[in-house]
Amino acid sequence: MYPLELVEPMIKELTNVGFTELKNAQDVDILLAQKGTTLVVVNSVCGCAARNARPAVKMAVEATKNRPTNIATVFAGVDKDAVNQARQYMLPYPPSSPSIALFKDGELVHMIERHHIEGRPAEMIAENLMLSFDEYCG
Repeated sequence: MYPLELVEPMIKELTNVGFTELKNAQDVDILLAQKGTTLVVVNSVCGCAARNARPAVKMAVEATKNRPTNIATVFAGVDKDAVNQARQYMLPYPPSSPSIALFKDGELVHMIERHHIEGRPAEMIAENLMLSFDEYCG
């Protein structure tokens, strides 16, 4: 488990733009039981989360006309129960940190795994997300 003082700025990078921090399995279940679209970001301390994933999701939700109904985040290495539960909904994809998942009515419809994030500019990832928002959130 990472100390809160280390990860708090990384968490706030998303919560300050409207993401809900899910702290336990029940939070995940409640959110994904809702109708509509939900974007879930598995946040991480790694460099590709800082350089690519967090900036990409912020760009995408701020720039799109078709924003998901809900935007939320869980933090790998901090919110263990929430992360494990979110990953259950992300099956059959293997655990990946960071990762970005879009759900519609609780069903996974779009997934961006770590290997899609590493080495790609945030703008490219944001464009990918906005295309999925147009398809599923419009």
